[in-house]
Amino acid sequence: MHIWIDADACPKVVKEILFRAAERTQTPLTLVANQYLRPPPSPFITSLQVPAGFDVADNEIVKRCEPGDLVITADIPLAAEIIAKGGHALNPRGEFYTRENIRERLNMRDFMDTLRASGVDTGGPPPLNQTDRRNFANQLDRFLTQHR
Repeated sequence: MHIWIDADACPKVVKEILFRAAERTQTPLTLVANQYLRPPPSPFITSLQVPAGFDVADNEIVKRCEPGDLVITADIPLAAEIIAKGGHALNPRGEFYTRENIRERLNMRDFMDTLRASGVDTGGPPPLNQTDRRNFANQLDRFLTQHR
């Protein structure tokens, strides 16, 4: 199993949780971004810089992801592609995207895009809080325990 991070938009605190988990469980982890990222020195943690462009990092993650791998992303279309490949997708708030909920999430995302395109201010997600961080860490630990 490999952990892939959609790293351009992943909060720093979530990356730090992931780095500690990768070290503790000796699980390979790769940050994928269109900018240079310096991961902590570790035989389990690497980074992959991809060219700038729409969905370039997402496409690289989909290309490299194998069934059973875990992808950390808030990008719902990316999560849908990962699930279709047999992978697992977890967002930085500790919510798993699943075969059962991904269609609903895609529909809501498309609906919100339509509202924004028509001029409605839908706001953005609230900032990551302590509860979100705890939920993420707990879900990650549970997942890594079950899939080792």
